Amino acid sequence: MSALFPFHGGLKTVRHKIESNQGSILAGPLPRQLTVPLRQHIGAIAKPLVQAGDRVLKGQMIGQADGYISAAVHAPSSGMVTAVESRPVPHPSGLPDACVIIDTDGEERWIERQAVDYRRLHSSEVRGALRNAGVVGLGGAVFPSAVKLNPGGHDKSLDTLILNGAECEPWITCDDRLMRERAAGIVAGLHVMVHLLEPREVLIGIEDDKPDAAAAMTAACAGTGYQVRVVPTRYPSGSVKQLVHLLTGKEIPFDGLPADIGVQCFNVATAHAVHRAIDFGEPVLSRVVTVTGQVAQPGNVEVLLGTPFAALVELCGGYWDGVERLIMGGPMMGFALHDDGVPVTKATNCILAAGAEALPPEQPPMPCIRCGACVEVCPANLLPQQLYWHARAKEFDKAQDYHLFSCIECGCCSTVCPSHIPLVQFYRYAKNEIWAQEKEKQKAELARQRHQARLERLEREQKEREAKLRQKTPPRPVPAAKALEVDQLPIEAAVARARPERGAAPVDEPQPSVAVTADGAERDG
Repeated sequence: MSALFPFHGGLKTVRHKIESNQGSILAGPLPRQLTVPLRQHIGAIAKPLVQAGDRVLKGQMIGQADGYISAAVHAPSSGMVTAVESRPVPHPSGLPDACVIIDTDGEERWIERQAVDYRRLHSSEVRGALRNAGVVGLGGAVFPSAVKLNPGGHDKSLDTLILNGAECEPWITCDDRLMRERAAGIVAGLHVMVHLLEPREVLIGIEDDKPDAAAAMTAACAGTGYQVRVVPTRYPSGSVKQLVHLLTGKEIPFDGLPADIGVQCFNVATAHAVHRAIDFGEPVLSRVVTVTGQVAQPGNVEVLLGTPFAALVELCGGYWDGVERLIMGGPMMGFALHDDGVPVTKATNCILAAGAEALPPEQPPMPCIRCGACVEVCPANLLPQQLYWHARAKEFDKAQDYHLFSCIECGCCSTVCPSHIPLVQFYRYAKNEIWAQEKEKQKAELARQRHQARLERLEREQKEREAKLRQKTPPRPVPAAKALEVDQLPIEAAVARARPERGAAPVDEPQPSVAVTADGAERDG
């Protein structure tokens, strides 16, 4: 076993894993209506390809990737499109987004599917297949996987490919069950990733509270050279920067990416989605979701995207008494929902019906006492106290000087704060304000460029009009005689001005002396 490199900070949390990981993955229900958001990934929203009244098949593309950082969206089941409109979606903002509404017909009629022979195709074609299959990071980030699987954008060769099976957040067990039950499929998807990235080594990180998952993955990796690394259970070991440091000892720069240091990291569920897309031609239509907390029968369900949360809760026996909040994700990094009618998306890894045990009652914040506890637990090696002061004072430039955007919003600082200050909320507020300011700057710069371009265009058009006018009205030719006459006029006028009046000699000219001879002839004197 190779050495591990512990990261700074982190917490030992109460796990609450056993509640939901005792049973096998259940098959989710087929609802009468699916609400499929067109934005289930980071990047540009998918472009809708259907409209109300269209009939669709299961797996049919209903939203096309629009831009390099984007991903396709597909019909999770066959049926009729009844609307393409804005509907509530699970998002921290609580705002609605564009969705395709499908009334299912219960027939589950598939499109024609075909496996992709990735070993014979060019790597760009394989990435294109994954992009069209809608494969994104299923660990929560939902970044398009085809982009991360493109080594052409990085100068350095890839040293290490990491598969993330840590699943450090309390209550969530979907990756645990997936590794136990479908380890072979995960490794099959990993083969495709290795083919595209050609890393020097492959590491699989799993926390030591998942011995069955580690054993299953070790067996599936036999003979491949892939190394399963069991890491200590410490939140947030599943965060990318922390897991990379834990397994390799390398530090990702504050404003950098794992690829900058020759590392790339994927979730185990993403690898399984790659396997289904390449080996079976199936786009991402479903995912495994943990349903836990104050429900009668906590467990993990493989559910179609677009299924309302309420249908999963009903499948798990309904709510118990004492539900205080419904959270998508875990208690540390998840966010509360307004109701359970919102649909499951690719980012939905957990539905937590939180009671007092999962979420202690909120207490009013008190002034910071500068105890430094937040600094001790920050896994990103930041100064949470300084970030809080600058965010609260709206000194966003100073907050950025303290690497605000390196905060992973893990919630460790808020958890240990004795003054109950909601530190992460201040960081999110500051980030949103900075993003809004940057958007305004971009809009202003774009407006300035457009105005400058308009002025240049108007000046250019004016010059073109003047040039065309000169071409249309050339000077008239003058006849030769007339030209001679015109040329002589100034000379004659000058002579006329200089000629004295008739009979008078110029004053300044001397008169010649004239003598008359006897014969009457004149001669000069």
